[in-house]
Amino acid sequence: MIRVGIVGGTGYTGVELLRLLALHPKVELAAITSRGNVGEKVADMFPNLRGYVDLVFSDPATADLQSCDVVFFATPNGIAMSAARELLDAGVRVIDLAADFRIQDLGVWSQWYGMTHASPDLVREAVYGLPELNREAIREARLLANPGCHVTAVTLGLLPLVKAGWVDASSLIADSKSGVSGAGRKAEIPTLMAEAGESFRAYAVGGHRHQPEICQTLNLVAGQSVGLTFVPHLVPMVRGIEATLYARLNAQAGDLQALFEHAYADEPFVDVLPPGSLPETRSVRGNNMCRLAIYRPQGGDTVVVSSVIDNLVKGASGQAVQNMNLMFGFPEDMGLRIVGLLP
Repeated sequence: MIRVGIVGGTGYTGVELLRLLALHPKVELAAITSRGNVGEKVADMFPNLRGYVDLVFSDPATADLQSCDVVFFATPNGIAMSAARELLDAGVRVIDLAADFRIQDLGVWSQWYGMTHASPDLVREAVYGLPELNREAIREARLLANPGCHVTAVTLGLLPLVKAGWVDASSLIADSKSGVSGAGRKAEIPTLMAEAGESFRAYAVGGHRHQPEICQTLNLVAGQSVGLTFVPHLVPMVRGIEATLYARLNAQAGDLQALFEHAYADEPFVDVLPPGSLPETRSVRGNNMCRLAIYRPQGGDTVVVSSVIDNLVKGASGQAVQNMNLMFGFPEDMGLRIVGLLP
């Protein structure tokens, strides 16, 4: 058994961590923190956890996090970078679900996140937590940067093509749609039901902070700088991401279906669908799966990939638990073999 702490347990990623870890056979939930809800029972705020989690929220300043084996930060950007060092020095492993350790170029990070990084040396140490790419490094990590939600869907959809060198990496396009839970658990007018319901719109068209994160990985795989047009959209649903990805094929391109099936043959949480399939976000709702389908419209020189995930599971907390399993030598799918919710 390992002792687990969660800093920031009141947001959507925090409660999703609780949902997954409460039934994990190798986890003892030791501490859940929240500055604004100290002393409140977790199950009073999240009644779905009644009978599964009997903790109360504690103050992060006084919580006994150093007795934990691993601590998850389900906090806004800028929190973990200041708090992680003390835990690491105490021998606690840290998994950050925010963006504090994702981008290695600190100038780029500061440009997109609007602050100066508090722990540059820890950024250099952090392992990027995309298991399908960094599995062996994740096993040895003491500090892990969990990928962004759009990033996960887009990267998994483009990775085989870029790695094989079958596409023009200078002109990739990602059209990614997300449910409103991606904006977090806060009251904002654009995500109110009366504002987001029965509507569909793009946002951050001029530039989104997930773009440099996607490019960082694809640059590494391609061995060159890629060109990516990334446009996210808000759709009137609670959970889910569907990323439709476009790339121009080159003369090296071969059997696209076989390429993806081979690339993900041994991946427990990537499902390459049969030719002609149309992935649906509802098929991954509540579970840790990424489902992919590949098309070549009219047999032309454009490849289209549809990638669907649950933004709160494979796009956040589920992937974090997957990484925890790797870090502690547990079966990678432990606690994560969950059937998606239908209808």
